[in-house]
Amino acid sequence: MTQGARRTPPISTKARAVLYPAVTEAARRMSADAVGLIDVGCGAGFDLTVDRVGITYRNGSPLGDPHSPVQLSSAIVGRHPVPPQSMPQVRTRIGIDREPIDVTDPAAAQRLRDSAPPDRPGHSARLDADIALTTAATPLLLPGDPIDLLPDAIARVPADALPVVTTTWALSRFPRERRLRFLHRLDESAAGRAVAWVSAEGVGVAPAIPTFGDRHASGHSIIGLAIFDGSTLHTEAIGRCWSRGRMLSWLTGD
Repeated sequence: MTQGARRTPPISTKARAVLYPAVTEAARRMSADAVGLIDVGCGAGFDLTVDRVGITYRNGSPLGDPHSPVQLSSAIVGRHPVPPQSMPQVRTRIGIDREPIDVTDPAAAQRLRDSAPPDRPGHSARLDADIALTTAATPLLLPGDPIDLLPDAIARVPADALPVVTTTWALSRFPRERRLRFLHRLDESAAGRAVAWVSAEGVGVAPAIPTFGDRHASGHSIIGLAIFDGSTLHTEAIGRCWSRGRMLSWLTGD
């Protein structure tokens, strides 16, 4: 792990309000009773606690743990409610980042607290809750090139769990050729087992994920689901979101 934190991840990100139903949908489609989470560009690893937060969807059903110290909310846009299914058991939590922030290290956690805006005490309280939740979850953080580390991370997921790779606005930092390499590396890693990829990225950023014909830089993001199963790749756009999860439009289901 690196000892310093050159960049600060979003505090109490609402990306988990997007990830929870999307990861659950990936597991449902593969009839998986357990998943292994692999977060690319993980920062402090907060998104790896997606199954341990509580989420209230306005005009929808609550999901997750109503007693969790981290409570999120998201407005629902459109006619489809978020599916009420609970996420299956999470067997493995792996974060990949060039410089992950290990909040189980008290010094690294304090540096993260010091970076919080001093005039916004609510942010500091939510950050403390996220640090406590992530520390309890004890994710494995792998420092290095995320694309190079993908096969090792996937191999660490138990055979009876579905590896679910997640990217939340991480691929936008990659040039197009590296995004395509990321997709190819996922495909290679799925040669011997099924792998799912859940993405929340700007329009046109995630390779192979449909865009509904939406314009690039249109102010919202596409929620994508890709299933790699041997020689078969199925990709689908399952929703849109705004403000990194504060508003969500679910686009699949009856």
